[in-house]
Amino acid sequence: MKILFTGGGTGGHVVPIIAIVREIRKIYLEKDLQFFFLGPKDEVSSTLLSQEGIKVKTILAGKIRRYISGKAFFQNFIDICIKIPIGILQSFFYIFFLSPDLIFSKGGFGSIPGVFAGKLLFVPIFLHESDTTPGFANKLLRGFALEIFASFPKTECFSLKKLILVGNPIRRELLKGSKEEAKSLFKLNSRATAKGEEEDLSSLPTRAAAKGKEEDLSSSPLVKPVILILGGSQGAQRINDEILEILPRLLENFEVIHQCGKNNYATIKAELKLIINKDLEPFYHLYPFLKESELRQAYAAADLIVSRAGSGSIFEIAAVGKPSILIPLSESAQNHQVKNAYTYQESGACLVMEENNFTSHFFLEKLKSLFTDPEALKKMSEEAKGFSRPEAGWIIANYLVAYLTR
Repeated sequence: MKILFTGGGTGGHVVPIIAIVREIRKIYLEKDLQFFFLGPKDEVSSTLLSQEGIKVKTILAGKIRRYISGKAFFQNFIDICIKIPIGILQSFFYIFFLSPDLIFSKGGFGSIPGVFAGKLLFVPIFLHESDTTPGFANKLLRGFALEIFASFPKTECFSLKKLILVGNPIRRELLKGSKEEAKSLFKLNSRATAKGEEEDLSSLPTRAAAKGKEEDLSSSPLVKPVILILGGSQGAQRINDEILEILPRLLENFEVIHQCGKNNYATIKAELKLIINKDLEPFYHLYPFLKESELRQAYAAADLIVSRAGSGSIFEIAAVGKPSILIPLSESAQNHQVKNAYTYQESGACLVMEENNFTSHFFLEKLKSLFTDPEALKKMSEEAKGFSRPEAGWIIANYLVAYLTR
């Protein structure tokens, strides 16, 4: 059984594919199972897929730029008239000789050549849409699909006859983190009491609320809440700049695990010597990128998560049941991150701070205010769990296997 995946090639397209592959392997135990990926060249994505035993074939893939400029017009012309046709031709011959049993497209510009070629060769096609507002590729290709799996309720633009609401597939291994292992891995300082036991953080904001005013958490350094800040590959620098501006005050009140992005790590590491003193250094844990084994422990340790609003991040945060502050990327295609964030906020699981409102001091005061209301944080956690769909990858895997073995 051969399954061909295709997609844009970014982490947001690749990670759900990995989640689905893992679930298929659990339910289909025959030795004839083979997985392939067809998409644009991306070294990180290729590495992740190869580690899962998925064979990667790269092709040319164009991209449509919606902003108006002479350069954009020229690039669009090259992509539409040269790259996409060549990519379709490459895909056609690859799919013809591979003869996959089905094609599963995760969307993104990189999926267009493979889906077009697959349709020409009469290969069954399934789509997955991550966002509330579909991207250009899935809008273009929706007519080719037998079924369309959706992440969010009220996903726009698709026929209800084809739509199946499942959520965004996540790696269920991320749910297996442990606070004790996280404490050891990240060398957390604020979660153990003098007796070496974990203290209930809710007692701190309750005391503060009883006094009728916000309490400085630094007066009780052993019970600082842990904040996980996830800067993605896009726009991480803007989040980093605001965090660095208030970092000393932030660390007086909280312990921070910060994924800053690989391109920003060296600069931030150098700036830290000028920003925070040695007394606060133990409460700040900076990483360029959190590997899966690290991310699951970070999720377990976090009392609140700060993140962009990509679908993958939202469904992972929901699955681990953590309250969150989402800062949607303002220039995301079709404004999809803003729409994702507000759809999630409607459930009561998070707060949304758009970039024009995301200023360092406002963020810090909002964060401190949240931790004076333990009931509100508990409610956010409950609503996150209610929104989550950790079984999405399992549902899709079962659907695909059932289709191929019918």
